[in-house]
Amino acid sequence: MGANLPVDVDRVRLELGRADGPAVSAAALLLTGAGRVRSGADLVARDQPGAPGDAVRHLGTPDGAEAVEVDLAALADSIERVALCAWTGSGSLGRVTGLRLRLVAAGSGTVLARFDMAPRSETALVAGELYRREGRWRFRAVGQGYDHGFAGLAADFGLTPGPARPAARAPRPGPAPRPAPPARRQTRGEELLPADMGERLSLRKQQVATSLRKGGLTGVTARVILVLDASGSMSGLYAKGTVARVAERMAAVAALLDDDGTMQAWTFGTRPARLPDLHIGELPEWLRLHVRVGQLGVIGRKKRPKSRADGQVDMRTVGIQNEEQKVVADVRAYVRDHPVPLPTLVLFFSDGGVYRSKEIERELRAAADEPVFWQFVGLGRSHYGVLEYFDTLPGRTVDNVGFFAVDDVDQVADPELYDRLLSEFPLWLGAAREAGVLR
Repeated sequence: MGANLPVDVDRVRLELGRADGPAVSAAALLLTGAGRVRSGADLVARDQPGAPGDAVRHLGTPDGAEAVEVDLAALADSIERVALCAWTGSGSLGRVTGLRLRLVAAGSGTVLARFDMAPRSETALVAGELYRREGRWRFRAVGQGYDHGFAGLAADFGLTPGPARPAARAPRPGPAPRPAPPARRQTRGEELLPADMGERLSLRKQQVATSLRKGGLTGVTARVILVLDASGSMSGLYAKGTVARVAERMAAVAALLDDDGTMQAWTFGTRPARLPDLHIGELPEWLRLHVRVGQLGVIGRKKRPKSRADGQVDMRTVGIQNEEQKVVADVRAYVRDHPVPLPTLVLFFSDGGVYRSKEIERELRAAADEPVFWQFVGLGRSHYGVLEYFDTLPGRTVDNVGFFAVDDVDQVADPELYDRLLSEFPLWLGAAREAGVLR
């Protein structure tokens, strides 16, 4: 059944069930547009079964599972999401078989959606959520895992540990739990974003953190640089808004990894051009002004130049061919001229058409001794030349390049995109430190 759908009834139940394995507890978190609880009262669980106003209540089900019932019409206007969380006090959720979430119409008992989950090492997860979009409620499956139990999950949503925090049923004796990480603070400028964009950013930062934890990284800080192909073949992706959506999704990586939430950016075609720095609080305007092909017209027809805002690149000067090696050299020079005591992660997006493989290889080989990891993402099926096999090339201090391609990036969900985007970065960090590339 569908995992993302409109909810057209006022009262629904989110039911958590399992086939076998350790007992699983369920709780709901009532979240504002910033992705945070307002207070501890916004937690609904077996030990705290009702939210203010009883808009959300914790229930049992006839088969011994746990559920929460939500009266959507009674929720406060400040609540934008209701997230159903699951956790166990008996090891990882990977020991639970048949873990599932059902969305049920409370009045009729009709099953509106079912989501089957197969967690591995996670000890807690956000199974699914109800969220408000343009005044209407929708449901989406999430399945976002956490390795620090309910305490780590709750801290990410602003719920500090305390005596009222529920415990899973029948926990087995074991070592003392690891302390919960501190609640994540808003990135500088995040409060200035429109509500819907702020909500997306908050959720995406959590998903970025989860992807990094899967690679064994917590609390890592890095400089993030974005590179966007602006060659002629990219025109359709710009026109459809795909590139702007990619840039917004990458802003979440910078918001989490960079301590000041700033991302440097380049665009390139025949020539590279540095774009103004992206500051999180200016994200909507930055996307409007700087993620575009600009004054490129039909071949043989010139478009009248338009007036440009401060820092806005005249894209006619960038050209329409693919010269990746030039922008790689530009970014390398910037990193050398602006040293920081941090690793640098370059997120490089292109639709292919690579024909300068020797020159690209020369630049990236020379960059292997620099504190930079280059993550290339292909936006289509076009020829990617050396990028497709660079991982296999010997003779480098460390493997400093990652690559994958997708047919349609808009169809790749955020958790999958961040998992793929960040899967090799932790490996490079370890190898670079061991080789002395990072200190």
